[in-house]
Amino acid sequence: MNVLVVGSGIAGLTAALHAQEAGHAVTVVTKGELGDGSTGYAQGGVAGVYGAGDSAEQHAADTVAAGAGLSDVAAVDALVADGAERIAELISRGVAFDRDADGVLMLGREAAHSHSRIVHAGGDATGAAISRAFVAAVRRSPILVIEHAFVTELIATGGAVRGIRLLIDDASAPASASALSADAVILATGGAGHLYAHTTNPAGTTGDGIAAALRAGAAVDDLEFVQFHPTILATGAAFLISEAVRGEGATLIDDDGRRFVFDSHPDGELAPRDVVSRAIARRAAAQGAPVRLDATMLGRETLARRFPTIDRVTRERGFDWSTEPIPVTPAAHYLMGGVVTDLHGRSTIPGLFAVGEVARTGVHGANRLASNSLLEGAVFGARAAAALGEPWPDSPSLSAPYPRDPAPASREYRDGNERAPFTRAALQKLMWDHVGLLRSDEGLRYALDTLRAWRAAATEPRTVAQHEDANLLLLAEATASAALARTGSVGAHYRLSDAEIRTTAPILETV
Repeated sequence: MNVLVVGSGIAGLTAALHAQEAGHAVTVVTKGELGDGSTGYAQGGVAGVYGAGDSAEQHAADTVAAGAGLSDVAAVDALVADGAERIAELISRGVAFDRDADGVLMLGREAAHSHSRIVHAGGDATGAAISRAFVAAVRRSPILVIEHAFVTELIATGGAVRGIRLLIDDASAPASASALSADAVILATGGAGHLYAHTTNPAGTTGDGIAAALRAGAAVDDLEFVQFHPTILATGAAFLISEAVRGEGATLIDDDGRRFVFDSHPDGELAPRDVVSRAIARRAAAQGAPVRLDATMLGRETLARRFPTIDRVTRERGFDWSTEPIPVTPAAHYLMGGVVTDLHGRSTIPGLFAVGEVARTGVHGANRLASNSLLEGAVFGARAAAALGEPWPDSPSLSAPYPRDPAPASREYRDGNERAPFTRAALQKLMWDHVGLLRSDEGLRYALDTLRAWRAAATEPRTVAQHEDANLLLLAEATASAALARTGSVGAHYRLSDAEIRTTAPILETV
């Protein structure tokens, strides 16, 4: 088969390598350079190595609990069943996970995990180590790589996806349009962190794969479930402080030195990410200043050895986190929803697969368990490659690709003010304010009304940046619509009650 893989993170390169090794002709198309994307930024590790008293069943239970009970149990079972094989593959491809003096893999613990079962590489540089190893493996293989290529459209004929249209964005010349045909297209384009004003995601995460799938008519689900990472350094450009720091014993404190997260959850700093993020936002708003992460008890030597990247960046920004707590704030981090797939990455359109963050496998439910994302990319990337050439199963049909808003926002809500013109920054602020960590019915309706007006006035995109903006607009509308349709709070989707709307101050914007 002729296989196109769009994206070059762990999910895409796993799929590409497995497909090539199975005898398929594989082309990898990537928006930037090979290995760009979110994988290389991942400080957290890969969950799935079980020590004494732990098991795959316990890992599955923790995953479902973190997902607020909305995880697809079959998808979770596939994740943990294949985990050991995929971690062994990472090692065989050259990922040097951290080991103790006896050569035994070191296991860390992060929020909502009941045991230490997470392996890291380079302390807090796991994603970078994985990206380097997989890029090198692809470069050694016969896989064709096309870099700086932006996918604008999926080509569908006869009810099946049979290729892609793209812009080749070479800096030395104007972007040129092209098309590639294929027997199968595997989307591995990542999430949509740049829907929001504050995000941990690299610049290219503009939801391109999900938007292309939506336009092609593929089913998309769970877009309302956007995970906000609790601890981003609250000065300068967004920089993530790994959850593993709290797993090692660091605490979150307010201006009075009190560990306030216990007010929201008995697990305190190791509660699910959505709980911790909301607790931080509320406390920061109440005290008028960021909360702080206190890692001083770990000591200078441990911090430098265990978290070398974080140690370097915090010091470059003027903090000695071995002697003083550092200011932190939440930021958009991970999208649990995406293109609906089965257990082998197959979408609702024959010929179209989706793996990694672009996909809605059902593993994460309403909230992702820490360090399950790299594992999911490896597991379902391999599963998608294994399903190439198999008969396409019957797919569910939806009357609409995402929930529709039953009513527009009222003029009274806008207080008669003119709507600001569209810019990417305006969209990101709108989403942060009204479709972010804390949501209300009125705010969601206002956001949706504004987004629809912006889309109605949009012109045909021509440049890569314009295509990105169009994708963000489409996904923003779909996300706001899905959030409005889900009237109850669950996991990362939190709807403010009337009492909370009256008493909750705006989230402090300190990033």
